[in-house]
Amino acid sequence: MKCPHCGYSDSKVLDSRDTNDGIRRRRQCLSCNGRFTTHEKFQQNVLFVIKKDKRREPFQKEKILTGVRKACEKRPIAGHVIEKIVDEIESELIAQGKAEVPSSTIGDMVMEQLKNLDHIAYIRFASVYRDFADITRLKEEVDSLAETTVSEISPSQQLPLLPETDISDRTRIRGRRR
Repeated sequence: MKCPHCGYSDSKVLDSRDTNDGIRRRRQCLSCNGRFTTHEKFQQNVLFVIKKDKRREPFQKEKILTGVRKACEKRPIAGHVIEKIVDEIESELIAQGKAEVPSSTIGDMVMEQLKNLDHIAYIRFASVYRDFADITRLKEEVDSLAETTVSEISPSQQLPLLPETDISDRTRIRGRRR
């Protein structure tokens, strides 16, 4: 650390205090005895995302959050649940300890989380992420999801498409019309 007064490169620490985002240190230059303050902030290793076209860009949690929110739009999913999913994905990526992660890995992680949360949000995200070329491929994905639902996921773990009260009301109304 160079002294801002004389440019000397050695100083001693007089006082250290924790702040919200790092450490504040009060220093004194060993040459001119001038005092100055430094702020030290913890910096995580920057994670880069390798895109499909081989470009590299810094990881941005907000991009995942935007995509998941769009997939969950108009679904009975609380905002904090969406943020928790994105936080878990970010934590898992950081825990891997890699400097670069393919975008496909992130997309697969998002799809896995959405598949366990809400099937409609999953299909919405998959339709954009997998870029289905035709309706046949989309139908195959829905059919495989329906097969998995029957065998793996109990109904209590999945959000209903319609609340139970709406279902019973609609059934009663249909019965009257016939």
